[in-house]
Amino acid sequence: MSVDADSPRLTLGRFLVDPDSPRLTLGRFLEDAVARAPDACAIRFEGRSWSYGELLEESRRLARGLVGAGVVKGARVAVYMGNRPEWVVSAFAVALAGGVLVPVNTYATPEERDYILRHSDASLLLLQPGLLKHRFLEDLRADHPALAEGENGRLRCAALPHLRRIACLGEADWSELVEAGEDVSEALLDAIGAEIVPSDDGLIIYTSGTTANPKGVLHTHRAAVVQSLRFAELLRFGPEDRVWTCYPFFWTAGIAMSLGATLAAGGTLILQEHFEPAAALDLMEKERATAAHAWAHQHKAMGEDPSLASRDLSSLSKLDPGNPLAARAGISEDDYSPNAAYGLSETFTIASMLPADAPVEIRRGTSGKPLPGTLLRIVHPEGGEPLPQGEEGEIAVKGVTFMRGYYKVAPEKTVDENGFFRTQDGGFLDSDGFLHWTGRLSNLIKTGGANVSPVEIENAAAQLDTLRVGLPVGLPHPTLGEVVVLCAVAVEGAEADEDAVRAFLRERLAAYKVPRRVLFFAPDELSYTGTQKVQIGPLREKALERLAGQEIDGHTY
Repeated sequence: MSVDADSPRLTLGRFLVDPDSPRLTLGRFLEDAVARAPDACAIRFEGRSWSYGELLEESRRLARGLVGAGVVKGARVAVYMGNRPEWVVSAFAVALAGGVLVPVNTYATPEERDYILRHSDASLLLLQPGLLKHRFLEDLRADHPALAEGENGRLRCAALPHLRRIACLGEADWSELVEAGEDVSEALLDAIGAEIVPSDDGLIIYTSGTTANPKGVLHTHRAAVVQSLRFAELLRFGPEDRVWTCYPFFWTAGIAMSLGATLAAGGTLILQEHFEPAAALDLMEKERATAAHAWAHQHKAMGEDPSLASRDLSSLSKLDPGNPLAARAGISEDDYSPNAAYGLSETFTIASMLPADAPVEIRRGTSGKPLPGTLLRIVHPEGGEPLPQGEEGEIAVKGVTFMRGYYKVAPEKTVDENGFFRTQDGGFLDSDGFLHWTGRLSNLIKTGGANVSPVEIENAAAQLDTLRVGLPVGLPHPTLGEVVVLCAVAVEGAEADEDAVRAFLRERLAAYKVPRRVLFFAPDELSYTGTQKVQIGPLREKALERLAGQEIDGHTY
């Protein structure tokens, strides 16, 4: 069965979106937001306000610098920063200059960082010196001495062959980059912008899949803008809203649901560069936030913070009543929840959703309806043929916000013969057209809002000479979605210790990918396929049995 919400206009209440409108570029999106209220506060960060007009002015100034430094249409520009105003300015500057934005995961290991920069063909890198214990610039130069020794603008590094320039906040090279735009007129920047269309490449988002390396999801300008407008409407945001967010801007939820939706609505975005429960509560209370965007485990951490009982969070109004903060916000009625939704990086977030204030009887228990311009189909996971209404199968999708493709992957390898993307998610469509997501069909693990590749963990575990087998599985968790657990078989005669294995993996994987537990099994406890591959389903069940009565991050199995 398939449901098509196709329409010549993507009508969403206050927003009338013509998918063929030339305004659906990131640069024009910002210009339109500024035109509505240039003096309104767009961003609050560390006690300082950035107005909409200032945001555009700074973005255009940096865009002129990018053009002066040689950025041409289609050039890949990487941004390696936390959630701060300069990330926003950099992103829009890249769009205004005609470049393609490549956000770099601030949790990335050095190997992941290098892969993103190399695979994306980034020719320019904009970054901050560091964040928490990570020293971005120092580590990059230490790992690649050619970058420290080379002339900026003429860098030559075989490991990052397309990278020519680095500009770091607070360093002379950032000032030099901005100054490079002194001979780039506003008229020239406008002329460049006139040649940018919504169907142009706009962003490459790197997200983990079932392979060891992250996938580069190539998106158009239109996808990001349409989803920002959709979220503004579906979340019922307006100019009065003050949105605190901890969603990282290097993934699509942070870009569309938090940043884009807030700017589309004319609201104020309250930024926190790194999450810490008490500091987050301080910020929400002081800034009188009306909405809070964080992953479930972060909301749980705030709900368990000792200072919560003394907080005044009465300003929060756009919050699910099941949220741990709801009681302090005075929310008891089930009038608002953004959870009736389904989406993925390949559709730049949502493919189906209901308004957050839809009647509770239709909002709970479904993943919403396909959004205008989106076609959902339920197909047989193996044969690919469409399935009847109500029958569970694999969710397949295509539509106006679907990715252009995986970067450097042949187009025919990403969609089926009918142009549908097979999501590897299970679900069904009911008689009223509502989507019901039922779980992952692949071994991909989703923990704390992040995709984790089992292959990457398996490859890292394979480097341990004490392990014969090291296979990760995802186990259900009420706040994290899933937790990563490594099921291992030790080499005969070797001393394998859980803490030692986790310490080894911690040095090779981003923190959120490190298994929360390591469980050891005897070789004969594993089940195998006819080709002698370990069967993951039975292994996951054995892991659950082994953990019965034990606790992981506050949840007892």
